[in-house]
Amino acid sequence: MKNKERIPGIIRLLKDEYPASRTALKFKTPFQLLIATILSAQCTDKRVNIVTKELFGKYPTPDDLAIANLHELEQCIRSTGFYRQKAKNIKNSSIVIIEKFNSQVPHTMEELITLPGVGRKTANVVLSSAYGISKGIAVDTHVKRLSYRLGLSDHTDPVKIELDLMELTPKAEWNDLSLRLILHGRSICKARGPKHDMCVLKHLCPKKDTV
Repeated sequence: MKNKERIPGIIRLLKDEYPASRTALKFKTPFQLLIATILSAQCTDKRVNIVTKELFGKYPTPDDLAIANLHELEQCIRSTGFYRQKAKNIKNSSIVIIEKFNSQVPHTMEELITLPGVGRKTANVVLSSAYGISKGIAVDTHVKRLSYRLGLSDHTDPVKIELDLMELTPKAEWNDLSLRLILHGRSICKARGPKHDMCVLKHLCPKKDTV
């Protein structure tokens, strides 16, 4: 069965399994979602939510983070990993948002990816979960893994994987597909020890006998 023939079934089954798809990151504003998504690189959403509870208590707005002491900011986000680079990106992005975008997180992919530390994955998360805009498909480690296992993409580069998924998937499904693949990756199709017997996609998975 070709990918174009399998994708409707994959979408339908994931929708049945995870009807209430939404990001696990906790936020009150588009800016807070942006910062949380930057922190989520190489870190679990659970850990990020613990860190941002304190972070946003101290620095809730771009103005607060733009003038934050860098060392204090580093210590606040230390447990998310790569904290020095993340702190620089967060502080510098806050400055750019104030100076270039009138303290508002931009609504376009082209503008978002000009922010320090923001690539297509982060931009897609912000656009979809904060603004309800579909410009692409956020590809994190779960989406990358499941795209390969389900035979939807043979690429390893997230941008190329995203393009493959966009070509296969109706635009109306882009936002939810990413979220549902992430949920399925966390609960069933794990990096180690995928739970084949519990997987609703097993009959559509070409690599079920190899991983």
